[in-house]
Amino acid sequence: MNPYLTFGVAACLAILILLAGIAVLRKRDTRRGGSLRDLLDLADRLEADLKTCRSGLQQAHAVMSLNPDLPAASEKDARQAVDAGLRALLQQRLWIRDRAPQATQQELDQAATSMRDARNRLQPLLQALNQAQTDLNSAMREQIRRESDH
Repeated sequence: MNPYLTFGVAACLAILILLAGIAVLRKRDTRRGGSLRDLLDLADRLEADLKTCRSGLQQAHAVMSLNPDLPAASEKDARQAVDAGLRALLQQRLWIRDRAPQATQQELDQAATSMRDARNRLQPLLQALNQAQTDLNSAMREQIRRESDH
């Protein structure tokens, strides 16, 4: 067999293997980059949800403090729960900053799943808080209307 032909075939195989390796690395880097962006986006959305929850609780407690007939809720407990959520989120953000660059894809996926689960648990609570705020506002308007009729 011709030595040039053998060398040419070997060189082509080496180039194909190299290109395949580059493609695999590129795909992995693209996936990691997407995972990191997803993780940061989830952290931002979870933070917004927690701040919305805190704001809603503050509004509800402010309205309830105006009416002694309404049952007292534990504003302190609610604030502590939201603050604990924000602290946990801060820990996640620190993990992202410090560990995510070296983390495995599985660790990145687990962190994202954890944040998605936290948001999924928070959504019904936000909806209930929103409904409670609507009901509270309606009750306060009704009470003001009744007081103005007297």
